[in-house]
Amino acid sequence: MTNAILPTLVVLAGGLGTRFGGGKQIAELPKIGKTIMELSIIDAHNAGIRHVVLVVNKNVRPIIESRILPRLPANLNVELVNQSVDEVPSRFASLAAQRQKPWGTGHALLCAKPYVPNNAVVITADDYYGPHAYVQLVEHFCKEDHDTSKMAIVAYPLRLTMSDVGGVNRGICTVSNHNLSSVQEYTDIKCAENGFIGVHGTQLKQIDESVLVSMTCWGITKPLFTHLEQQFERFLECHDSDVKKEYYLPDCIQHMINLEQAIVRVYPARDRWFGVTYKEEIDSVAGKIHELRHG
Repeated sequence: MTNAILPTLVVLAGGLGTRFGGGKQIAELPKIGKTIMELSIIDAHNAGIRHVVLVVNKNVRPIIESRILPRLPANLNVELVNQSVDEVPSRFASLAAQRQKPWGTGHALLCAKPYVPNNAVVITADDYYGPHAYVQLVEHFCKEDHDTSKMAIVAYPLRLTMSDVGGVNRGICTVSNHNLSSVQEYTDIKCAENGFIGVHGTQLKQIDESVLVSMTCWGITKPLFTHLEQQFERFLECHDSDVKKEYYLPDCIQHMINLEQAIVRVYPARDRWFGVTYKEEIDSVAGKIHELRHG
């Protein structure tokens, strides 16, 4: 693929990392001396990607610019974008003034819109997806480059994405004929007697341990941004009295699927996923990633 056709890598790194204690996206892994975000960017670079957009918050931006960017491959074009709570339509300015946390993954990706010329691979900064995830999504766009309705996701088995420390949030996938039928956001997923339990909406529900989940490793096309804008306004209208509610990227993708305006191919992950939700996990996760990458 030429650089004009290769997808952009969009890294969502604007979160506050509340459960971690802040600054999770810039935390270096012991033994490795790099952040998870750096490893992901290197893996994407090895898969052929040459354009990266980092969606960050103002607190971590100086450290990313001074410490992390100089360590990245020299032939990468890296652009930084601030995700700010006041990046909302003007009629919702008063609502933004009451907000402290970022608006969520849907809003984070929307902030990247001016910097993404074509297809994109979208990930979060604190998730380690393994090198094959980027190969799978680059190959997807090799095959589907001219069809903007065909997006993709690399999905991981839920049981391999749990934390030993506390509950986690996951997008639960329903798959039909290798395509995504639905992705529903569940929060505070924990181990239970017969699998897992998590909160969907306001209800506590049982979850089968064999399901695939979204870890925010998407292959997206340009039409998604139009839907993100439209759905974000509707989100703000519906939740104008709830300034803690988050605008989730999977909800917008689900809306496109429901309208039959997107087909999302599901690629089961070839690698193990690792992530850090809580600070207590970082040493263990670093050791496992180091073993995978260095033997």
